[in-house]
Amino acid sequence: MKLRKQPVRTCVSCRTTDEKRDLLRVVRQPDGTVCFDAKGKANGRGAYVCAAEACIAQAERQKRLERSLRASALGADVFIALRQAASSVEPPVDVPATPVIGAEPQNRMMDKENKV
Repeated sequence: MKLRKQPVRTCVSCRTTDEKRDLLRVVRQPDGTVCFDAKGKANGRGAYVCAAEACIAQAERQKRLERSLRASALGADVFIALRQAASSVEPPVDVPATPVIGAEPQNRMMDKENKV
């Protein structure tokens, strides 16, 4: 089965890129209200921030979300919701790749040397 390409977004605070599902989205809806978008599908202009406390604090301090969303001011409730969502996100666990049973490593150079 073919794997689907995951959309990549940039954090407005630290400018690192990551998969869309790993970032937190804040959206300015068409009526002008700004809110945290947990599902990432709300209609409106969106901005993404990492789930790290340092990125959320920097975005609040330097007004990066306001600038990205072209909004005049964000309420404290947006940043409270971001911090709550960030605390509920578990850090990714690196899972080592499991080898396929019965598969032998392929070394094409060895195959060419053995055939000559």
